[in-house]
Amino acid sequence: MEFLVADRPAAGVDEGPRISALRTLLGFLKGRDYHFITPTPATHARVLARPDRRQAGDLRDIFGWSLPFAEDLLDASLRTALEAAGLIERTGYGLHSKVRVSTLGSYLLAHSAYPTDDKDAVFFGPDSYRFARFIADELRRCPGRQGATLVDIGTGAGAGAIAAAHCCPKVEIVMTDINPAALRLAQVNAEAAGVLARFLEGDDLSGIQGALDLVLANPPYIIDPAGRAYRDGGELHGAGVAMAMASEAVPRLAQGGRFLLYTGSAIVRGEDALHARLMQLAAMEGCRLRYEEIDPDVFGEELETAAYADVERIALVTAAIERTNL
Repeated sequence: MEFLVADRPAAGVDEGPRISALRTLLGFLKGRDYHFITPTPATHARVLARPDRRQAGDLRDIFGWSLPFAEDLLDASLRTALEAAGLIERTGYGLHSKVRVSTLGSYLLAHSAYPTDDKDAVFFGPDSYRFARFIADELRRCPGRQGATLVDIGTGAGAGAIAAAHCCPKVEIVMTDINPAALRLAQVNAEAAGVLARFLEGDDLSGIQGALDLVLANPPYIIDPAGRAYRDGGELHGAGVAMAMASEAVPRLAQGGRFLLYTGSAIVRGEDALHARLMQLAAMEGCRLRYEEIDPDVFGEELETAAYADVERIALVTAAIERTNL
């Protein structure tokens, strides 16, 4: 699947009622100065456990906190469009939005409603904010040539590419994901942010030709027994997806090209296996690696599971791999 986001829809693209309804929703919320910062699922659950958080009272409750709501709380035409597109469901507690909308700087991004239990759920949360900040910090120096290629692998809701686009106005942006639901949301989010992009469905870079100037990656880094794509980082205690992305992207970097990675890494007996493997990859490809541990301890509850029996802690890390010679 491949399509363009532009001022008007690409010819031949069947957007469908869902994309149209999402567009309408983001425009509606922007017009009402909607803001919502999405917390971790654990924090979300704690807030919803409070006795006064049973029923929505405003737009933030509907599209931020994912609370059930009464019909008269939402504009009738918008409610009808969202329901017709399958983005609102009726429950015993009232209506419920199947989409959530979060603020990223001056932009609004649509993603999956809480709780994100479905295998094709599109997650957005604190990692998305950290990733966008990392990208913005790194991209103060962007490719200078017109037509440089930027790829956001596993784009999800599109936070990385959207954060990068306004730092690097000359680049051609490609957003990829294995999840068609993610690409649909990323399309709408990019368009709402004024970002021109190409979208590819798949788990590799085979659909993109030539050398790559910038590659962004924010892969999952936790072993997820449910196998949800947005959360399951695979082998290496969850660093497998990150290494697979790096191993494919780094050999294709142009001179001066960079691979920018935000993820997590399990520390076993004081050793960071992801760091060691990225060092080997960079050396083999004639690249320079900058690697930083930005938070020493996240998702500590995972250490209680059998998969993490030998892990001391899970750290949040960033890596920048730059090709310095060919």
